Amino acid sequence: MPIATVNPANGETLKTYEAMDEQEIERRLQLAQATFRTYRTTTFDERARLLHRAADLLEEDQQDIARVMTTEMGKPVQQARAEAAKCAKAMRWYADHAEELLADEEPADADVKDSGASRVRVRYRPLGPVLAVMPWNFPLWQVVRFAAPALMAGNVGLLKHASNVPQTALYLEDLFHRAGFTEGTFQTLLIGSAAVDEILRDERVKAATLTGSEPAGRAVASTAGEMIKKTVLELGGSDPFVVMPSADIDRAAKVAVTARVQNTGQSCIAAKRFIVHTDVYDAFVERFAEGMKALKVGDPMADDTEVGPLSSEQGRRDLEELVDDAVRDGAQVLCGGERPDGPGWYYAPTILAGITREMRIHREEAFGPVATLYRAADLDEAVLIANDSPFGLSSNVWTRDEDEVDRFVRDLEAGGVFFNGMTASHPAFPFGGVKRSGYGRELSGHGIREFCNITTVWHGA
Repeated sequence: MPIATVNPANGETLKTYEAMDEQEIERRLQLAQATFRTYRTTTFDERARLLHRAADLLEEDQQDIARVMTTEMGKPVQQARAEAAKCAKAMRWYADHAEELLADEEPADADVKDSGASRVRVRYRPLGPVLAVMPWNFPLWQVVRFAAPALMAGNVGLLKHASNVPQTALYLEDLFHRAGFTEGTFQTLLIGSAAVDEILRDERVKAATLTGSEPAGRAVASTAGEMIKKTVLELGGSDPFVVMPSADIDRAAKVAVTARVQNTGQSCIAAKRFIVHTDVYDAFVERFAEGMKALKVGDPMADDTEVGPLSSEQGRRDLEELVDDAVRDGAQVLCGGERPDGPGWYYAPTILAGITREMRIHREEAFGPVATLYRAADLDEAVLIANDSPFGLSSNVWTRDEDEVDRFVRDLEAGGVFFNGMTASHPAFPFGGVKRSGYGRELSGHGIREFCNITTVWHGA
């Protein structure tokens, strides 16, 4: 895949970039290693000052970088502005909380005495250069939620971003440099996917994090396992959205629309499978379909656009194949199911009912504005359908019954359970999944400790 900005709204190639050669990659690896030797000794106050400055600059750049993101991957521009604001918020959160999150821990006195020590501490120390392989769908947020905690922990970052968002990738490197971080603290590698394996095998790279597809995750995990390096993987998701009889149906249906089409449906944590109790199925579906049909699809640069183009022609083709396969096997199209006329990689907001286990869309992630509907006879069947997926990133449940809340928390196979609202990420809360959605956690204290050497410091009596 070429490293290029191709506008999804019209298919026009705006900028192309040459991939970095071996000499430039080597220079940047050397720089990362050398920078880490000194950066790891900086104080939390020094790192926090720099990260706060990066947040300030990002807010100043909000309008411009939002337009860059929209141009590169088609995100509606008002959502792009919100993404930039969220990144600044996360930077400030880690700048303000990292020292507390990574403070030395003191084991219980009885355990210290039992070990024969006079004192024992647990200290969190940085690992070194961390390789981040990041996707295009949230081109700022996916990177910042890695970079902010990694830099505050004393690591340095090497970013291999998706090849269709090179301007965003270069902006991020420039942002951290303008904030005052030294040149080797955060570097963008303009490289293709084929170059990742060799870089990950380099002894100077100590760990890796990847957000992306399951095949990409398998490849990185395989190499990292061979090299015995720590990895965090956030892969696909096909999140359930369960609606029970006690739910506020009007509100559930309204939120369901947003939960499905945020970022034009190109989100791992977007609700994708809508599992509705039979007693409220008809009422929910009527409202849900009305909301999906009313969405404004159009120019992503327009502030009132709610659904923009898909990021690539191949992405639209993949989505169409899933829909066509389901329809051939008997799925009913309640709305959408087709590409609009005109240029750009658009796809109409779509609802499919009558989904069966034999359909590809039941087990594969639909990365676009396509929702699938399931009817559940009771709570047990709702849980069974929700868990009948290779993925387990997050989940949404609409109920006002506390006994049902307890059951869903106990039984759903997911990294998050969101009640009476849509899944969202926040810097204070851990984020990640189970099953083929990956392993490890980002954000919160759990995320900042993923790339730390958790060191036992023991003093004899």
